[in-house]
Parts: sequence; structure tokens; C-alpha cells
Amino acid sequence: MDMTTLLPKDYSQSDGVKSKTSNVVLDFVFVCKHPAYFLAFSGGGGLIPKAPGTVGTLVAFPLFWILDYYLDPVHFLILIDIFFILGIWACGVTGKALGVPDYGGIVWDETVAFLLVLYFTPPGLEWYLAAFVLFRFFDIVKPQPIRYYDKRLKGGFGVMFDDIIAAFFTLICLAGWKAWVMSESFF
Repeated sequence: MDMTTLLPKDYSQSDGVKSKTSNVVLDFVFVCKHPAYFLAFSGGGGLIPKAPGTVGTLVAFPLFWILDYYLDPVHFLILIDIFFILGIWACGVTGKALGVPDYGGIVWDETVAFLLVLYFTPPGLEWYLAAFVLFRFFDIVKPQPIRYYDKRLKGGFGVMFDDIIAAFFTLICLAGWKAWVMSESFF
């Protein structure tokens, strides 16, 4: 057994989805085998077969509301930093165990990046919806320089970093909308 992943060599089960590059069956049992897997799959959200990145982004909403209620702004931002650093480790370990550095079910990067977006997004359903749509757009389409860093950076840092850039693009768009469009009273 490899102590960095805690995955036994003969790991298999009849339910779950088999990884395309290894003999690992991706199910909740796998996710619970190691803290890195649990974190990388956002507590199991990444196991959803259709649009796991979208589910990982949605996981950020309840996490945001809970943390926003209990933490002051400085501690909230520090926790997001800690989540990012833990994500580098968790996504790296999980990607290595699966044989795919940025496997689609690894969604902690979306969760953390969108937590940052929600932190700076004005309150209100319309703002949260706009933030969600913009973030998913940038995460899926990966315009430059997101695509550049997605291709060049490897390991856990690479997995986490491109989503932080998508978060930055999202926040720039929201800030532009708020500063120019809303201040001009077009709506």
C-alpha cells in the first residue's frame, strides 16, 4: 500500500465508476479512503457523473453561507487561503492516485475559487446567479491566459491556479457591471 495515497493495489467494488486510467473505482468509499480524496472531490460532489465542475461550484454556496455567518472578513479570507493551499496538496495526491492530474471529478478547485468569488460578490440572487454563470463560463471556455496556465502548470498547483484566474475574470466582469452599467442607471 502506498502511504501517500492509502489506496490498496487490489481496490475494487461493483458499484461506482471505474477510472479510465487506473483500476480505481470512483465511489463514495474511494472518496472516504483518504482526506485528500475527500477534499479533492469536495466531499463527494465530484462523483456526480454529469457536470461535476458545476456541482463543485454549487458546493461553494452552502459553504459560503455557513462561513460568512460565523467568520469575520479577515478570518474568512485567511480560510480561503488555507483551502487553496490544502487544495494544492489534495488535488496533487488525488490526481497522482488516479493517474490523471486534473481528473474531472476533482472539483475542490472550483469550490475554493467560487468561494472567493462569492466573498466579493454583492449580496442578492441576481448577483449570485451572474457570478455563477460567469465563473462557469470562464472555467469551461478557458480564455487566455487561463488556457495557457491550464496547459503549462502541473500537479495540484496547476489544478488550483487556473480556477483562481477564472475567479479573477468573473470578479472583473461583476465589478465592471456594477461600476459602469449600474451607475449609469441603464436598468
